[in-house]
Amino acid sequence: MLDLPPLARFGARVATGLLDVTDDPEALESSGFWAVCADFEGRLTCARFRDVRQAAVSAPVPGAWPGPAAGDWTSSLDRAAYTAAVGRIRQHIAAGEVYQANLCRVLSAPVAPGADVDALTALLARGNPAPYAGTIRLPGHGVEIATASPELFLRRDGRFVESGPIKGTGRTEADLLEKDYAENVMIVDLVRNDIGRVCATGSVTVPELCAVEKHPGLVHLVSTVRGELAEGTGWAELLAAAFPPGSVTGAPKSSALRIIDALESAPRGPYCGGIGWVDADRQTGELAVGIRTFWIDRADGMLRFGTGAGITWGSDPEGEWRETELKAARLLAIASGAYEVSGEDLT
Repeated sequence: MLDLPPLARFGARVATGLLDVTDDPEALESSGFWAVCADFEGRLTCARFRDVRQAAVSAPVPGAWPGPAAGDWTSSLDRAAYTAAVGRIRQHIAAGEVYQANLCRVLSAPVAPGADVDALTALLARGNPAPYAGTIRLPGHGVEIATASPELFLRRDGRFVESGPIKGTGRTEADLLEKDYAENVMIVDLVRNDIGRVCATGSVTVPELCAVEKHPGLVHLVSTVRGELAEGTGWAELLAAAFPPGSVTGAPKSSALRIIDALESAPRGPYCGGIGWVDADRQTGELAVGIRTFWIDRADGMLRFGTGAGITWGSDPEGEWRETELKAARLLAIASGAYEVSGEDLT
């Protein structure tokens, strides 16, 4: 294994010189620049860095990322198990226990001991550019992440907070179904309630509902929820109210989480958690939902990637399976060296 120094990269912002690491969210109100990773299961890692500079992602170096072979990926749920689980969620919906639940599977493949997630980030930046792309590399603390997330979980600027839930995916806008729009509205209501728990009364608004956003190889429906934090409220309270993200859990969230725990066979880890940065000195920060995200588990030498779909009463099990494949295909090809970057990718 290479001796890789700690590093965090978010867009053109690069942080080096690790000072300390904590799992206490109150630290995000203290001082300094922090990289933040909150696993779906609740593990929080906050790493403060000394030096922050502006630097574009370097061009990929041939051979720098020793990715797994395209055929080495295995899934925590195969097609039969996934479609059966979709059927079980529809039964829960019919029984009135839940309105929507996100069902995910985790893909795994062996990775070389010297693999560096920041080299993978360089490949993703060319092949799958994303608004919340980045790296968190903390080998001594079990966090090695390369993300190409398109989804805003929480953005904070002083007292103001914003979330950008995504629900609804297709290859083109014409592929989006009535079910996708209904699902988006359902999750927006959940996010409004989550944020409303820690915002000033009457301050939560929805400036955009079901806007169509184009991303590499697919389109999403994206909404915007905004609010003003109540006095005395900080990151600890905001995370407690909003985590895990509503778009990757379901509604009601408590019921969806119970169903997810019963049906999914592998922990999600950083996938579907929160990944990003906090500048405590300026009271600003930006956490993405940890989708389109790779992470290395050194304990078993595996590279992992999660993919999933939101299940409603109107879901077709085979269609939901295909959605998980659509979301994963391009990124797995990039990580396995099977995707050729074209001029279109660089525009």
